[in-house]
Amino acid sequence: MVAALTRASAIDLNAAARSGPLAGELPSRRRERAWVREAQAGSHEAMEVLFRAHWGRAHRAAFLIVRDAAAAEDIAQEAFLAAIRALHRFDRRRPFGPWLHRIVVNRAIDWSRARNLRREVAEPSEQAAPPQHSEAWSDEVVGALGVLDPDQRAAVVLRHLLEYTPGEIAQLLEIPRGTVNSRLRRALDQLAEELGPTEARA
Repeated sequence: MVAALTRASAIDLNAAARSGPLAGELPSRRRERAWVREAQAGSHEAMEVLFRAHWGRAHRAAFLIVRDAAAAEDIAQEAFLAAIRALHRFDRRRPFGPWLHRIVVNRAIDWSRARNLRREVAEPSEQAAPPQHSEAWSDEVVGALGVLDPDQRAAVVLRHLLEYTPGEIAQLLEIPRGTVNSRLRRALDQLAEELGPTEARA
């Protein structure tokens, strides 16, 4: 049943992604729990509403880690479909966003590591244009992220785009909090060298 719902919902998700800006205010916990409950019961409409609510930030996060617009779109959609496949195991008392972001970020890190192993260091300019969402950073900051390794980019994105605390990041990535703090410190130091300390730490 889950597989059938996933196949059916994929068309709806593709349509939703083409329907316009999707990065509005995040839903209340109560409203989101209701959507998750309905989606767990098989509602395609609830799945699409969840997608619309979380697509913008998930897509933006994926892009800032992989720095490839086409790959970011694929990663964000695949992550959402993976979440839908596993939705029957999800505890709806928990917020949906962090669960989705964990999937997105881990897939984006894996994609970036695989690209580095293939030594594909050059990115076509048409692929590098960032998606236009309300959380957009300056072009200088987006470009400077290229000096960081994927793990550092993920830490910066989770902390400064998605606004998780270091402790929450540690839980999401299942790593020690000290590792998170170390990655953030090294990342900000490197960004400061590229941008200057004021903009890098803004």
